Amino acid sequence: MVAMRTPLIDRRDFLKAAGAGFIAAMAPSAWARTLGTDAVFATAFVKRDGSYGAAVLSEAGKLLHAIDLPDRGHDVTFDPVSKRSVIFARQPGTFAVVFDHTGRAAPLTIASIPGRHFFGHGVFSVDGTLLYATENDFDNAAGVVGVYDAREKFKRVGEFPTYGMGPHELLLLGDGRTIAVANGGIETHPDYGRAELNIATMKPSYVLVDRITGDLIEKHELPPKLHQLSIRHMDADQSGTIWFGCQYRGPGTDSPLLVGRAARGKELQLLHMPQDVLSGFRNYIGSVAANPAAGTVAVSSPEGNSLAVIDAASGRILATSTLVEVCGVAPDGTSFMATTGTGEIVEAGGATRSEPDYVWDNHMLRIEQVA
Repeated sequence: MVAMRTPLIDRRDFLKAAGAGFIAAMAPSAWARTLGTDAVFATAFVKRDGSYGAAVLSEAGKLLHAIDLPDRGHDVTFDPVSKRSVIFARQPGTFAVVFDHTGRAAPLTIASIPGRHFFGHGVFSVDGTLLYATENDFDNAAGVVGVYDAREKFKRVGEFPTYGMGPHELLLLGDGRTIAVANGGIETHPDYGRAELNIATMKPSYVLVDRITGDLIEKHELPPKLHQLSIRHMDADQSGTIWFGCQYRGPGTDSPLLVGRAARGKELQLLHMPQDVLSGFRNYIGSVAANPAAGTVAVSSPEGNSLAVIDAASGRILATSTLVEVCGVAPDGTSFMATTGTGEIVEAGGATRSEPDYVWDNHMLRIEQVA
């Protein structure tokens, strides 16, 4: 079957739409409400009327503020130095938007350069001067990390390879220099929308890269029989171990392990779990979030309507929940807050708020001490 070609939306249209939407939405009173909380949560959404945006939620799950985006967003990263966040377009999107939770600065839209598009994730350097984003060098079917100077209005100042294809989430490790990248292994090209072009030959990998030199430090691949197990999302637990979640592109009748751990200098370790829990994920992990204070990790599956909490030390399943289209998850106290595609916001204590006009997107970020 030949995949249908779909054009990219013009970058100038993204810049115009994102800038206007954010400026119009940034009412001082709305921002003031966010400053009175110890922490807020940021997430992308799609409204039932088809519009796109990003939301700021309180710890009680209250919608504090909603801002417009020109197209669908994916994940948010936060710089605690400048108190600015960046929300990235869902792949193959060509925009990212920088916004300030305190309202001191106008938003700024970053457009991807020709020949590249974003994969929805990014991370700041410890000092907040540089932003790193996973990107697709689509004509060469190669993953890269784009580097942006936050001191120069996020001017793109370089890139380095991810040593794999289809990079998705990336993390800055505790040494402040090493970046971990989940290479999903799937070839895509914006001319074909989100079509996956190499399922038969895909090679996912987990890599460590020096963010200063761009040199490869380590690269780990799954066993050949699991070459269709796409590594996508990650988080670090209290010990610095990286937890990753996978999405399987092989036969639906297969039931591979979907959650794993990575430690420097060691091979990847996939986590065994009860079959009823594993099958409940329907071969798809949508988000991974660690709660270092509680020593736990949560993984979600919108395909399986399932959320599981894991003890990080032992790998034992502590709890499971059934939530329709659950995906966004973030640590909150000793537990987790979750959002769903049906508009539900589930607080750490189990209370639920409903925003039926909102389809919450895949990820949610907890932002500490915004004020």
